[in-house]
Parts: sequence; C-alpha cells; structure tokens
Amino acid sequence: MSEKNNPALADQESVNQAIGVWEKYSKKIIYVSVAVIVLVGGYLSYANFIVAPKEQKASEELFTAEANFRKDSFSLALNGANGAPGFLKVISKYGGTAAANLARLYAGESHLHLGEYQKAIDQLEKYSAAGSKQIEAKVEGLLGDAYAELKKNEDAIKHYKSAGTLFPEDQAMASEYLFRGGLLCEIAGKNDDAIELYQIIKDKYPRTEKGFIVDKYLARLGSVK
Repeated sequence: MSEKNNPALADQESVNQAIGVWEKYSKKIIYVSVAVIVLVGGYLSYANFIVAPKEQKASEELFTAEANFRKDSFSLALNGANGAPGFLKVISKYGGTAAANLARLYAGESHLHLGEYQKAIDQLEKYSAAGSKQIEAKVEGLLGDAYAELKKNEDAIKHYKSAGTLFPEDQAMASEYLFRGGLLCEIAGKNDDAIELYQIIKDKYPRTEKGFIVDKYLARLGSVK
C-alpha cells in the first residue's frame, strides 16, 4: 500500500513535518513569545508603578491651582503661591498626564482673563478635549475670544463658527458664539456671513438670550424672514 493510500502514514508524515518546523524555528518562537511576555509585563508595571502614581500626584498638585482659579485669582492659579504649584508647573512637571492636559485648559482661560492673549492661544491649542464635543466647543470659543482681542478677526470668526456648531445641545453656548461670530462678520464687512450666523440663531435657538434679540440684528442688515 502506498503512503498516499495509507492515512496513518500520511498523518505521521504531517506530524514529522510539524516536528521538523518546530525544531527549526523553536528558538525564534520562544524568543518572540518571551519578548511579548516581557513587553506586556513591562507595560503593566509601567502603568501601575509609574503612570498611575504620577497621575495621582499631578491631580493632587492641581487641586490648589483649581481653587485659586475658582476664586478668580488667575495669576496665583497660573504661577502658584506658598509652595503650592500653579497650572504652569503642573504642565511642565507632569507632561503626558490627564491632569497636565486639564491644566492647559485652565491656564489658557487664566491667560485670557489676564489679557495675555497669545499665551492663552498657545495653551488652548495644545489642549486635547479627548472626544468631548462640549468641551471642544468651549475651547473653540475661548480661542475665538483670544483672537478677537488680538484683532485677528478672520481667525476669531473661524473659531466662533466652530464653537457655535460643535455642540448644539448647549443652546446658550452655541447661540452666544454664533452671535459673536456674526458681530465680527459685520465689523469685517461680511454682511452675508453675518446674516447666515444670525439666521441660525433665529431658526435653531429662538428661546435663548441671543435668540430673543437677533431679529434686531437681522433687520439692520435688511434680512428679516
């Protein structure tokens, strides 16, 4: 009986081939497996013993700065006082942590309140909203404010439009930034763009503060529907 017609011999040949492959590549397979185990173990150790404590410490040091921010003590919030770090220290000391990222948002708004508009832009543009459309809209609005203060109206309008459309569920915020964008469009002589933004407020957010007054602005541009 030939090997082809003998299932037992065919199976044995397959086993022999598998054994041959294992003997040939076993060291490489073992090395790769060990490497994967080391990498996974190293990552878990890094996450548990380095990243987590660093994040915890960063959050603790952020606490006092947040308290100063809530009291409108923006300079203290930024720079710290009495040994307690401010937002800028948290950013430089704990880069890569969620707390440092949040500190950028606080720092950007603090700079804005202090009239340090370019510094505000620098911090806000580095902040990551991490998938939160509401926070992203807020950041876009703050950027619009900073650019508007620097008289960079084109940039301001772009950010106001973005802030007014990213999270329509917050009607008060959306209508406010659309309104600011509309005003700047008027100043820039872009009346059609202003009408477009005002009309969005009228159509989508009629019961907001800006919704109640937007007809006046549409009327002065000759467009009341």
